[in-house]
Amino acid sequence: MAEEFRYQQLENWLLQGLQGERWRLGERLPSIRSLCQDQGLSKATVQHALQRLEAQGWLEARPKAGYFVAARPANANPPTSRARIDSPRPVTVSELLLDIMGRSAAFDLLPDLAAGELPPGIEALNRAIGRALRRQRGEGHQYYDKPEGNLALREQLAIHQGRRGWQVAPDQLCVTSGCQHALFLALMATCERGDVVAVESPGFYGVLQLLQQLGLQAVEVPSSPDSGMDMDALEAVLERWQVRAVIASPAFSTPSGALMPLDNKQRLLALADRHDLVVIEDDIYADTALGPAPDPLKALDTDDRVILCGSLSKSLSRDLRVGWISGARWHARILHLKLVTQLASSRYLQQGLAEFMADGYYAAHVRRQRQQLRANRDQLLAALNGWPADVRASVPQGGLSVWVELPEHVDTLAAYPRGLEEGVVITPGPLFSVSGQFGHCLRISYAHPWTADRVRALGKLPALLL
Repeated sequence: MAEEFRYQQLENWLLQGLQGERWRLGERLPSIRSLCQDQGLSKATVQHALQRLEAQGWLEARPKAGYFVAARPANANPPTSRARIDSPRPVTVSELLLDIMGRSAAFDLLPDLAAGELPPGIEALNRAIGRALRRQRGEGHQYYDKPEGNLALREQLAIHQGRRGWQVAPDQLCVTSGCQHALFLALMATCERGDVVAVESPGFYGVLQLLQQLGLQAVEVPSSPDSGMDMDALEAVLERWQVRAVIASPAFSTPSGALMPLDNKQRLLALADRHDLVVIEDDIYADTALGPAPDPLKALDTDDRVILCGSLSKSLSRDLRVGWISGARWHARILHLKLVTQLASSRYLQQGLAEFMADGYYAAHVRRQRQQLRANRDQLLAALNGWPADVRASVPQGGLSVWVELPEHVDTLAAYPRGLEEGVVITPGPLFSVSGQFGHCLRISYAHPWTADRVRALGKLPALLL
């Protein structure tokens, strides 16, 4: 039998199994050794067939683990709801969001869940912070840190960004109290009350909270669950209204996990130059990438008009509250506003984090987390595929959540109190819109492993929603 026919025969057999769900989403295929023995084939023949299926998007190779069934965007049923473009308006954020946050369930289906075992990365981080605290000597604790933050941490952040394709000097970075604080500083430094800000729709409700607090107006720009903010729609908005700034998350925007392609990034910068826009890049999810982290939009900024905001909250610890901002031409004003709004960041936290990163623990943590997040995502998508209705879901390559579109008659806001009665916290779609759109949509997070309790909570959703 010709070698070509052998690998094609194996490829077809595996493909039939994948299409027939012999191996489900996220499951591991038999090992190369097992396939060689069972099929009577050489290792090279088996590898060739597996690599061809990987290239087609059916499989994903994981180092030292084998081949797994991949989530294939081409086979997915992506959401189709598109935001309408309304006139700019003041923002009023729903009180329901405060209820969700009060239940500690912004990224979980379960409220106030007791903490489990610490992952290795967090244990190493705690040790590093503890050592930094013990090293405090003399009267150093009586003094404030510089507004721009600890130099050693800024050096580590600059190295980290350099690996992603953005060469930045430490003095171009300012440490903040998380990404939300960085976004707040960016808006305060560049906008005045009543200004119009273009936002993704669906988009991050935290941005909407900031716009409300600062008295800014929002205009919603439709966003795709695959490629993010629609550049045609943004151009139409800019031609119609005077917009001061645009806030975008090119790397895995919430709630869909969309990844903005390079040509859209370039077009966004061209539009910003033509209309003299401030571009505020929310880069908080970049390190949750299931593959290599994408280059930031800031790496393409030749006109010094992109303000990059980031944090380790989503990739390391939400409790850490350490972020950063690179303020472009507004950096000096941002440093002044940091002094006014926060004065200084915790010295020993920054020192401990700098040591944690310098010793390679953060990079190792991200590698481990990538595998866990992929498994979490695939398990969620597999469960959604089994729901008894027309359910459309994004297939993110990063971020922490899936955007789920249900039949149009579904009212996720009305389902919220019913979910609480069942011990489940859902995150309704209207929270991600200025105008309350997406009532039949919701965000479901895969930030946490699917324990038995979470699987039971997920299993309750069809009865609550459909």
